[in-house]
Amino acid sequence: MSNSWQTHLIEDGAQLVDGVMTFDPMPSADSDTPRVYDLGSLGLIGCRGVDAEDFLQGQLTNDVRELSPTHSQLSGHCSHKGRLLACGRLWRQEGGYLWQLPSERIAPLLKRLGLFVLRAQLELEDASARWARMGYSGRDAVERLAALGLRVPEHANGVLSEGTLTLIRIPDPVPRIELVGPPERLMGLWDALAEGAERCDARAWRQRDLLAGIAQVYDATAEIFVPQMLNLQLIDGVSFTKGCYTGQEVVARMQHLGTLKRRMFLAEVERETAPRPGEMLHSEGSQSRQASGWVVDTSPLDAEGGRHLLLAVAEIDAVEAGRAVRLGEQGAVLRFRDLPY
Repeated sequence: MSNSWQTHLIEDGAQLVDGVMTFDPMPSADSDTPRVYDLGSLGLIGCRGVDAEDFLQGQLTNDVRELSPTHSQLSGHCSHKGRLLACGRLWRQEGGYLWQLPSERIAPLLKRLGLFVLRAQLELEDASARWARMGYSGRDAVERLAALGLRVPEHANGVLSEGTLTLIRIPDPVPRIELVGPPERLMGLWDALAEGAERCDARAWRQRDLLAGIAQVYDATAEIFVPQMLNLQLIDGVSFTKGCYTGQEVVARMQHLGTLKRRMFLAEVERETAPRPGEMLHSEGSQSRQASGWVVDTSPLDAEGGRHLLLAVAEIDAVEAGRAVRLGEQGAVLRFRDLPY
């Protein structure tokens, strides 16, 4: 994230803590209040060059050929055993591709992807500092952006570009748009949209992702989940017709044999300490020799921090049978909510 963008946000009330821009307090999950979000703490991998499409096609779970100037997609990268090492949104930008991930996954992924480049004519880079990113959500989001002369994609995962500015519509019951562009362009948009809106950071943006059932992979959860465990087959995050990619054989076999025993659910839990990605779950009556499940991601639901929203991969039969699923063997019981898909 550029210094000019950081400075602008600090002047608007943000705090820089350990290199991460934060706004306080954390908003409630159910409010429809207009909000602007600083997304600079998320990372970006850039890929460009004549072989970029073919390279990404051989590494990511989704069909990169279906990307267009008007369509983005979720895409994962797997180990040879079909376990996800990363998952994020991919789109075209200025003749190349940008892949948005948690910042902590950028360096490991660049190192790993670099092993597969060989003689391909392309450049991989950490593009996080090159592009400023912000979000806007609210019932009037489309109208507010239109008043600023910006067209908004009509459908989820849609993309529209206005010169160097890209707008991406993120799946959400409430209109939610990510804006990506040069810092100087976004500074003016931030000022215009922040008037009458709550100022938020990427934590609040992730809360909206949890409610939409969109998962991320962190250092603590890398190589735990196959794509189907994170419901990627339900939200256009994996293709079963594209052909080979790293880990494809394992992912395809699970899909065709129908052997999935765990998948991701949305839940609430009450506990004094926040659940952590990768924390193990326990299902009553489980016969599995592995963990019954894992926390995927979490977000506070109240200012006191006692209620938490989370995405969790749990045993399907335990949830469907109504058996208790806990944080650890003796921990708090999860209360499951409906996902929007």
